[in-house]
Amino acid sequence: MRWALIRVSLAVTVMVVLAFAVPLGLVVKELARDRAFADAERLAAQIRPALAITTDREQLERAVASSQAGGEGRMAVHVPGGRHKADGDAEAEGEPRGDAKAGGESEAEARDAGTEARGDAEAEGKARGDAKPAGHARDGAQAEAQVADPAYDIGHRRASPGAVEAARRGRSAVTSVPGGYALLQPTALSTGEFAVVEVYVPHRAVGNGVTTSWVILAGVGLGLVAGSLATADRLGLRLVRPAERLAKAAGELGEGRLGVRVREDGPAELRAAAVAFNSMADKIVRLLSNERELAADLSHWLRTPLTVLRLNAASLGDGPAADHTRAAVAQLEREVDQLIRAAREQGEPQERPVLGCDACEVIRDRMDFWSALAEDEGRAVRLAGVESTVRVPVARAELVAALDAMLGNVFRHTPEGTAFAVDVHHSEEAVIVLVSDAGPGIADPDTALRRGHGDGGPGSTGLGLDIVRRAAESTGGDVRIGRSVLGGTEVRVWLSLGGEGGPRRVERRRRMGRMRRTRAGRKAERRSS
Repeated sequence: MRWALIRVSLAVTVMVVLAFAVPLGLVVKELARDRAFADAERLAAQIRPALAITTDREQLERAVASSQAGGEGRMAVHVPGGRHKADGDAEAEGEPRGDAKAGGESEAEARDAGTEARGDAEAEGKARGDAKPAGHARDGAQAEAQVADPAYDIGHRRASPGAVEAARRGRSAVTSVPGGYALLQPTALSTGEFAVVEVYVPHRAVGNGVTTSWVILAGVGLGLVAGSLATADRLGLRLVRPAERLAKAAGELGEGRLGVRVREDGPAELRAAAVAFNSMADKIVRLLSNERELAADLSHWLRTPLTVLRLNAASLGDGPAADHTRAAVAQLEREVDQLIRAAREQGEPQERPVLGCDACEVIRDRMDFWSALAEDEGRAVRLAGVESTVRVPVARAELVAALDAMLGNVFRHTPEGTAFAVDVHHSEEAVIVLVSDAGPGIADPDTALRRGHGDGGPGSTGLGLDIVRRAAESTGGDVRIGRSVLGGTEVRVWLSLGGEGGPRRVERRRRMGRMRRTRAGRKAERRSS
């Protein structure tokens, strides 16, 4: 849950940061570009007053050199060609006016001189065959006095001629040049033509401050992501720790530590789960206490009939049958006393090491007991594999109960005279006990292993094979029922000798056993329905 919250928070935060940081970074880039070209337009406007006054090359060169962009070598001015009056003609035209005024001629003399000159001109024109009036002659003289000026550039030119000519039409433009951009700003002259002011804008000016802004945005984004992860981690801890405590307490309760309780804190849902767990644990303790008291009382009630049996056995006299009966009564009294002591134990159950017992010795002892009854009923008995000493991690009383349950089923559910056999196989990992008979067999082995579901007829409680199963599963083993070589039922008890991974193996086999019994119960219910 904790890592899931962190991953979700990381994904959401990264999406939010990208959704805001990427457009903001693009906006910063566009703002830096607009600022660079706005500065270029401001620099281009510095040369406009000089262009409005004069188009003299020397004066414009001084104006460009004195500007900020011109001093940095980033400005160029493209001046178009034009026409103007010659200075010598103007002076010649002015001298006669000055001389006439200086000589003191009267206005009449001037008119007479003009009339005479006009008459001479007309006479000369007639003599040449020219019909133009005198006024037309004067216009021609003025046209001949106009001088053509060539176009020229000031500064280092970077833009292409085509881009400059396009800007002369009166529209600003930005064109790419090696190393950056060129801003072309047209400026109107007194002659009606347009001069083009070119300002060079390098790439570093266009991207000035963009990298720094992007680094700041990336730092802010990483800070937001880190803060989001830290917040999600703290929130995950607040949710996970109570859940971990609850899971740990459930595991300890399953192991038999009935005093374990959970601290009721955390979110409301986990607090409610902790309250329910503590209530369940208290109820389990009460139920187990009642069960122990009931078992102790029932065991104590058995003392009266056991006392009667012991007295009757003592009056049987001598003989093998009497000896076996007295031994059985004594064994039964010991089992009842042990049951009472176990049921009367107070406090929490503590983990105690299982001392175990010698399986072969226990099997030989119980076979001696059951052989007398088998002889009376005419049953052939075979015992094999019990010559050596093999210790198993099962208490002697539990192994005796398991063997008695299996052998008792043979005598109870097979006709007299039916043969049976007990075989023991052992290795470094396990001990296998096989109890086989030549009877009719078990029709539904899965149901037979379910607690309380035996089908042995009157007097059968269905608990015998369940006792065997619990003894086997306590070591990490199991119980299987199949067809024996004698033709009847074979009960195979697999007792693990422990070793590496023993507790996990025990718990795994117990779960598998529970699953098998659950499936068998469902099948039986479906068949019955």
